[in-house]
Amino acid sequence: MKRILFVLNFLAVVAIAPAQNSYIPSVRIIDARRQFQDMKFGLFIHWGVFSIPGDGEWVMNTRKLRIHEYSNLKDFYNPSAYNPKQWVAMAKAAGMKYITFVSRHHDGFSNWDTKQSDWKITNTPYQKDVLRMLADECKVQGIKLCLYYSLLDWTREDYPWKTGRTGQHSGRTSNGDYAGYLKFMKAQLTELLTNYGEIGAIWFDGHWDQTNPEGHTDLASRIDWKYDEIYSLIHQLQPQCMIGNNHHQTPFPGEDFQMFERDLPGENTSGLSYQKASDALPLETCETMNNSWGFNLGDKSYKSAATVIRYLVGAAGRNANLLLNIGPMPNGDIQREFKDTLQAVGNWMSKYGHTIYSTRGNAMAPQKWGVVTAKEHVYYIHLLNTDSLTIIDLPFTDKKLKAISLSDGSKIDLKRVQNKWQLTVPEAAKKEKVDYIIEVSAIK
Repeated sequence: MKRILFVLNFLAVVAIAPAQNSYIPSVRIIDARRQFQDMKFGLFIHWGVFSIPGDGEWVMNTRKLRIHEYSNLKDFYNPSAYNPKQWVAMAKAAGMKYITFVSRHHDGFSNWDTKQSDWKITNTPYQKDVLRMLADECKVQGIKLCLYYSLLDWTREDYPWKTGRTGQHSGRTSNGDYAGYLKFMKAQLTELLTNYGEIGAIWFDGHWDQTNPEGHTDLASRIDWKYDEIYSLIHQLQPQCMIGNNHHQTPFPGEDFQMFERDLPGENTSGLSYQKASDALPLETCETMNNSWGFNLGDKSYKSAATVIRYLVGAAGRNANLLLNIGPMPNGDIQREFKDTLQAVGNWMSKYGHTIYSTRGNAMAPQKWGVVTAKEHVYYIHLLNTDSLTIIDLPFTDKKLKAISLSDGSKIDLKRVQNKWQLTVPEAAKKEKVDYIIEVSAIK
């Protein structure tokens, strides 16, 4: 009898497993992944009622504000300077190919005219559907639109907040009801994927609320998120829509790209990136223009254009995209510091973007001196740190290669030594403060 029960239990597990563990990406998803890798550079936008206090997107949690206090923000949210045409044009001029917009952050506020909640942008003095306006403008200007969506919620009673790591001071009294919350999320995701045109990706966040802190040996979730249901719904509604989840772990079944928060793949300066970079999925790293995701009046730690460019190059050399964040001001305008930096990055990309777009990284492992990006038999040597550097050994197997500087077109000394190529670093490279690029290509 025990053997029979064991077999029956095993068969039951096998019957259930395919829904969650046998995800086979469609031809459209595979093509979407390739396009995503080709784009390389995107704009992340954190903006909502949390922008009003000017203290970052976590202000409700960090200040321990209760729901009835925090919800007052809705009554004077009126972003009269919001201009999606300018937002999208700014992204394009910076060389960005897609935008990931925060449709709903951890405070639960919906940046579209959802029918599932009154806690939304169209119930503010502004009244307009900002997502509708942005989606329309992205279509006009040819920018791919992706949507961030928070899995956790600091304001809803049905979210299982008692087992969460955040949102413990919002004044909720219920025990939570994940079945009801899941139904709510599905209805919202259906709206987003039905009413706003083609969406490139859904960018989930908040899974970590129900796990131990990053780096812990046990990162099992305290609730069953029912990802098989959520992910299959997304692929059913829009078969080309990719799914990513910022859970800071190895990708789960059903996910189409792997993300790293404030770290390049293979690094862990943030304490969030203990996971190994996937060899099978596209990669993306997200970083902020200062130290805040949402608008922060006191955050003056602005990254220079050179820092952003070098980070973008470092990501591409590791086969990853860079999703660079801005936090617009409450009125909808964007800080001058952000605009100026993006303009400078765009100027660089207009000249050297071909060494980033449609390339693949890891043609050579990242080195102390920099990285290599490649497409077919063309290699771009990005020299980021050239102190005391005179010779670089390149592992390329091509029989005939030539090298030129992309700054002035001059020929760079490159010779075959046994089974590798040796490139002589020019003196000009040691004077370059951003990125000295050498193009190495096959001679036919």
